[in-house]
Amino acid sequence: MAKFEKKELKKKSGNFSDWYTDVILKSEMADYAPVKGCMVIRPYGYAIWENIQAYMDRLIKEKGVDNAYFPLLIPEKFLNLEKEHVEGFSPHLAVVTIAGGEKLSEKLIVRPTSETVMYQMYKEWFHSWRDLPVLINQWNNIIRWEKRTYLFLRTSEFLWQEGHCAHATHSESNDFILWALEMYAKTYRDLLGMHGITGIKSETEKFAGADKTYSVELLMPDGKALQGGTSHDLGQNFAKALDWTVLDKEGKKLNPWQNSWGFSTRSIGGLVMVNGDDNGLSLPPNVAPYQAVILPISAEDKSLDIYVQKLKDQLLKSGVRVAVDNDTNSSVGRRFNFWEVKGVPARLEIGKREMENKKVTIARRDNFEKETVDIDQITAHLQIILKEMQEQALARHRKFTQDNTHMTDDYSQFKKIMSEKRGFIRSLWCESKECEAKIKAETKATTRVLPLDAPEEKGKCIYCQKEAFHRWYFAQAY
Repeated sequence: MAKFEKKELKKKSGNFSDWYTDVILKSEMADYAPVKGCMVIRPYGYAIWENIQAYMDRLIKEKGVDNAYFPLLIPEKFLNLEKEHVEGFSPHLAVVTIAGGEKLSEKLIVRPTSETVMYQMYKEWFHSWRDLPVLINQWNNIIRWEKRTYLFLRTSEFLWQEGHCAHATHSESNDFILWALEMYAKTYRDLLGMHGITGIKSETEKFAGADKTYSVELLMPDGKALQGGTSHDLGQNFAKALDWTVLDKEGKKLNPWQNSWGFSTRSIGGLVMVNGDDNGLSLPPNVAPYQAVILPISAEDKSLDIYVQKLKDQLLKSGVRVAVDNDTNSSVGRRFNFWEVKGVPARLEIGKREMENKKVTIARRDNFEKETVDIDQITAHLQIILKEMQEQALARHRKFTQDNTHMTDDYSQFKKIMSEKRGFIRSLWCESKECEAKIKAETKATTRVLPLDAPEEKGKCIYCQKEAFHRWYFAQAY
């Protein structure tokens, strides 16, 4: 692992976009791939995804959803069955026309999402109300060809989970849709240390082929919003398009009610932007690949090696994810810098003095405070620190979101906020597509969500001054 001087890292307080890319590359999370628009997720970045995957997979299985895997290639005719669906995805499709050296009689679409191919199989497998609900999820890769790409946030290939369920009633389906939405908010909250706003999307912003789309939206340090995960009410649209019916309890044909929900590696982009500073990443402990790194300060000392190994074993036994840096070819400063850039929550420094006094020096990554602790107390003390760091990460982002959420019914002030500091704006909107489009054209801001618990509030639309009943979240977005 190459060590470098801290001055080489671009500053978050300078050019935010440049810092974002620089910290991903230098923390060894990802790199650009030989294929334009794609990226290579390196082991450190993939370890973060594995932690997200493990956390969510447990919640998904506890809900009774099974994992499966469906093909990467989808017959073009499948995608064409649902009109809104194909129109929404057509600009981003990758198409296979030649295979095995021969031109294909039917084009194959490289999976942009799996509704159509999965539901064709559901149609073949499930024929009775007794087969419902169908609860299936898959972890896979997706191809959506992008003209402008951004590491993790927008790449032509990305990783995600996509759940696809079918139910006998709309009520049952709707309960599942809201469960998935809350699962995503919980993942951000408890694992990634990020505060999200959940709600329903506008008709313009909803998923192609859905009746309704729900989303968790997160505010980034540059004042833009990130759509962090979506859950879709598909109604009976796909079941009708595919002519999939099951027999209900009375022996009548029923088109199942369906939902789909997805969460991707885009979440890692949000994690980087929110949990980083001029020194690199500062990862919340729950998602960090390593929660602590042990740095022996003295070189070639066998007794110190034994002391370090004892500490490592002690921490591993307690469930702490820990690494040891034995790179004696680099200076102590470079070693410190390397792990700071990678955002490891706690650095445990051990030199001869610590060993002789049976101590460990702890340096926190979030505030750089140091303290020396007895080695016999290190496990309990470190766990307290890690819990505190996790809670404080969420508290910081919640406060940032609250401090940068504005409420206005004055369109001139709306435009001023969006041209300067940005952030979330809560404004009354008449819910017409025309006003929505004009606001976007004039301010680059889009409707993000209407919160699930938003009260009805009679007033005038921020743009056209016609009657409006709900206050929506607006923001410029990634």
